[in-house]
Amino acid sequence: MRKTFNFSILITIVCCGLMLSSCKMGKQKSRSTGWNYNDTKMGGFSVTSANEQQTGPGLVLIEGGTFVIGNTQDNVFYDWNNTARQVTVTSFYMDQTEVRNLDYLEYLYWIHRIYGTDYPEVMNRALPDTLVWRNSMSYNEPMVETYLRHPSFNEYPVVGVSWIQACDYALWRSDRVNENLLIESGILAFDPDQNKESNFSTDAYLAGQYTGIVADGMKDLDPKGTGIRGVKMEDGIFLPKYRLPTEAEWEYAALGLIGNTNHELISDRRVYPWNSDGMRAQDENYYGVFSANFKRSNGDYMGVAGGLNDGAAFPAPVASYFPNDYGLFNMAGNVSEWVLDVYRPLSFEDIADYNPYRGNEFKRKTIDSLGNIEYVPATAEEIASRKNYRDSYNLNYNDGDYKSSIQSNWLDASTDIKESTKQVYEYGATTLISDKARVYKGGSWADGPYFLSPSVRRFLDEDQTSATIGFRCAMNKVGGALAE
Repeated sequence: MRKTFNFSILITIVCCGLMLSSCKMGKQKSRSTGWNYNDTKMGGFSVTSANEQQTGPGLVLIEGGTFVIGNTQDNVFYDWNNTARQVTVTSFYMDQTEVRNLDYLEYLYWIHRIYGTDYPEVMNRALPDTLVWRNSMSYNEPMVETYLRHPSFNEYPVVGVSWIQACDYALWRSDRVNENLLIESGILAFDPDQNKESNFSTDAYLAGQYTGIVADGMKDLDPKGTGIRGVKMEDGIFLPKYRLPTEAEWEYAALGLIGNTNHELISDRRVYPWNSDGMRAQDENYYGVFSANFKRSNGDYMGVAGGLNDGAAFPAPVASYFPNDYGLFNMAGNVSEWVLDVYRPLSFEDIADYNPYRGNEFKRKTIDSLGNIEYVPATAEEIASRKNYRDSYNLNYNDGDYKSSIQSNWLDASTDIKESTKQVYEYGATTLISDKARVYKGGSWADGPYFLSPSVRRFLDEDQTSATIGFRCAMNKVGGALAE
């Protein structure tokens, strides 16, 4: 009888052989030097097995790509400040919802716990302006008293927050998330005694200025080490910083064109974050239901009793209505949202076509007289030999700086670059544009349908607030464009 060769046996033998070979090889070796990684006997160079970052609390992955930023409908105000242009945005993360009152109250609680009453200016800097609800000819005083702090409004978007305050919140959130990652990893224990002189920040920890209460710590493989070390960025535990999204990121995420894309072909360029030129859902199960919270017409903020349209006179809870194809809620309506960019009417003609953004101020870390880490602008001497940028301050790049002036008697090369915008733009006389003007997007509960288009852009000074403006955070994606 002829015997049949059993391939399954062969595969098993080969796999066992590979496993034995792997065991003999031992630790992973460097392809450059042949030395072992993570081996105390060979220097202790540590290499983590983590390839992809964790998804931070509240975030959704936004797969990047190419899209046409700018006009998706007639510009009814003839601003001509959003000329259509093709750009590419790399993958990033964005909050699924707007930041809630509850989230911001957690921030205020932490500030009070850490700084107490000794530094009232820290709390005052963070407090939202609840007086934004006041109107000379409207009775909104109950909102002044209750909207931020009453538990009935916990799930509603925080408002009355300036651009500066939103950025401060994002940095605070970054530190709390990273601190918690260290605690959950067993590296640190919770320190109830943190105070104004000593509290966790990611920068301070990485610089060795904050040690906290060490639990298990991080194993130190350095043969000259003490056995335990602090976490380094190379360990892959820390997440990048939370921040405001750039205008291009926000518009890209709001449109959610991933739902209209098939093999690099976009079937429909959306006017709103959904496939309709109107405000009502097209899904047969919800046909006719409003897709966003907005002002339908003069005096109509919510509809008629017994048949409310969007059902919210002011803001609605952050997870209301339908998410777009990225799973993001309220990218049109509810509250407008701050983005990172400085406003210029012609930004879309000036910005790069890859991760476009106006607002760069290149800085470096330094230690102040008290030993604290601070960021200061790079000096002219430090960047003199660079070819990719010539100035640290780029908020007014080619539009307000010395190079963009058309009358040489306005400026000379010795003019402070931060002051030059004021001379090119006569703020308060001929324009409201300055380097403080920040873009906000998305329309709000008090806006008509036109403003709900992601392409529409407006601006407000970074230190001003409104009852119609909130924000959500974003985060860089480290590594490849796709999730593993």
